[in-house]
Amino acid sequence: MTIEIDREVPRPAQASPGIEAALRWLAIRKEGEPLRFLRYALEDPASESALMLGCLVEPAATMPESTPESRAFAVWGLIADEISKLGSAEDSRRRNTLMAAFRLPPAPDTGWKATLDDRFRQLVGLRGVFGDPPPTTTTPMHKAWRRAVDKLAENVLRHLGRLRFDGQEWPTYAEIGRAVASPIPRGRSVHGLNGYRAPSRGAQPIFMERMLVQVVMHRKTVSRRSTERDVIACEDAVDGYDVSASTGWTADLAEIPVRAVWACRPRMLPAVHPGDPLTARLLFRKKLRCGERYHFVSEAFEGDREQKREWINVEVDHHGIAPAAFNEEGKLVGGLMVQVNFDPECLPEACWWYAEQLDVERRRRPPAGDPHLLDVGDGFVQHAFKSCCQPRENYGIAFRWPQG
Repeated sequence: MTIEIDREVPRPAQASPGIEAALRWLAIRKEGEPLRFLRYALEDPASESALMLGCLVEPAATMPESTPESRAFAVWGLIADEISKLGSAEDSRRRNTLMAAFRLPPAPDTGWKATLDDRFRQLVGLRGVFGDPPPTTTTPMHKAWRRAVDKLAENVLRHLGRLRFDGQEWPTYAEIGRAVASPIPRGRSVHGLNGYRAPSRGAQPIFMERMLVQVVMHRKTVSRRSTERDVIACEDAVDGYDVSASTGWTADLAEIPVRAVWACRPRMLPAVHPGDPLTARLLFRKKLRCGERYHFVSEAFEGDREQKREWINVEVDHHGIAPAAFNEEGKLVGGLMVQVNFDPECLPEACWWYAEQLDVERRRRPPAGDPHLLDVGDGFVQHAFKSCCQPRENYGIAFRWPQG
């Protein structure tokens, strides 16, 4: 039995839609992807698209040296970027529902369907997102959609209010929009994965196929941090990788010597600003061509063993990290894994993994039963990140020490 629910109906043409109504109108178009209608709205002020989407596209007039096409990309980039931030994890109902509603990558193998309800039906097979066993109707998707589009509208409105008076950030959003709209996103054709946010302008031009971070603790600080990396160059002539020597929180960022272990040579870089943490460039044995793979290993050693650490962090300052993958023997063959070997004489009282959180958020111990909690056991703690690690985000393991 199929239950017909909450069919989205366009508002009358004479209505003056707000942000949420504009987003709803954009999501129910059967004739094409949202970017198409954003372009129509900017290119033809007399069109229905312009009437329905005016509140979305008009603030883009502050974008410097822009064309209707670049402004459409910018608005689309803002929407896509806000969707990527909704929800606390990759299995978020709100985020997955919005991705389907706005036809964002990664799309199913068959591509996104034409109608909103059909696209929601394509989400039924997402394991664990909408229940186990999966639902037989799209009722959970429509419920999540109503909550999600309201929050998305609130976030987009807040940014538009700022961008209406200062358009200097529009070019960054335009870059995100182009990356999302391209069948092969910029800088990621080398590994064939969609679904990543656009990296920042200064991002390192590599994609991380595999990253294994192994940390040895001495008391409450890091004694040694070893990192294995399998990378793919995202442009020609990539000759190295920059590493910052900071590891977790301290009252003041500590400097940690960096050493090469395999297939790289360190070169210390001078600080750009006083007080910057120590940075080293790990020079490769050769310059890489776009799409070429490379494996190298480095270590960082803590100089001050009195500094207490509260987390082991991985900052994605490049084009992203693949989802975790394992071979038949259970060895990591792709993605990010963080392993921490705690001092048996100084074990934390709790450990948990975090993804895409602010510093203040990652300090908060999850409640009992939360899936983010990790078993401290005899002091060997690890976590593999099952989904894409996004550019401009942080991932890792946090811990709390016993009082006193």
